[in-house]
Amino acid sequence: MIKRTLYFGNPSYLSLHQQQLMIKQPNEQNEFQIKATVPIEDIGIVILDNQQITISQGAIDFLLQHNVALITCNQSHHPTGLMLNLDGHVLQNMRFREQLEASEPVKKQLWAQTIIQKIKNQKAVLDLTNKPSNYLEPLYKKVKSGDTDNCEATAAAYYWQTIFNHIPEFNRHRNGAVPNNYLNYGYAILRATMARSIVGAGLLPTLGIFHANKYNPYCLADDLMEPYRPYVDKLVFDYAQNNNPLNEDLSKEDKAYLLKIPVLDVAINGEKSPLMNATQRTAYSLAKCFMGEQRKILYPEI
Repeated sequence: MIKRTLYFGNPSYLSLHQQQLMIKQPNEQNEFQIKATVPIEDIGIVILDNQQITISQGAIDFLLQHNVALITCNQSHHPTGLMLNLDGHVLQNMRFREQLEASEPVKKQLWAQTIIQKIKNQKAVLDLTNKPSNYLEPLYKKVKSGDTDNCEATAAAYYWQTIFNHIPEFNRHRNGAVPNNYLNYGYAILRATMARSIVGAGLLPTLGIFHANKYNPYCLADDLMEPYRPYVDKLVFDYAQNNNPLNEDLSKEDKAYLLKIPVLDVAINGEKSPLMNATQRTAYSLAKCFMGEQRKILYPEI
């Protein structure tokens, strides 16, 4: 079943009522009234983007029990926090051990697979946007175990100077000019979606196969989302091409557009599915790699 992504950008009171998320918002007299109720089992992600949102402990507890990713945003409306279930799988202890005991050669091979598919998907996006892409094909064909030649960085440098070359002086940087803010917001949604799937597969989102920053609690999510990033890039490119003005501060319409990310159609292992379901397959395939049951991670192909 496709899980829903709920975005709250206005003052709200969220509470639990009969296993549903009860949503109350103020009326013209500033009195809170019930606006809707949503079965929690139907929810995948909740985004809290207003400083006047109150959510009950009962609602938080039940959301996490059902493996809902809870994202909080700061006063600038940028995602700053992610809350996940600590008990996402019945075999979690065993999965943790297998993940911790994975050998370096295995992890390097898995990272090479990840980078190959990421560059392939970047090339596909350039093809779909009528941008020159031939430079990328030799790169993904020569990726070695652990990407020791850093083909990822070489591909990224070309990709970013090509895909948005119609935007003067565009430079991909987290704090750079638009559309960097759109990319950042989209990646935050993607990261939460992947982290939720990793927890659901019984793995530690903190322990990556490549990313290892000691200050990063979601290294594995950052690893596995790499081949999915081009989907976000294409979404942002299309939005700009459709004569939508790109804003310094994302509007509600901008955010509503980017909230489509978890339900984007993607092809994985020859089958189409919503992106949120695909991330689950990716995470479970990694768990099987750690268990020695298979040797390849399932990634989407654009």
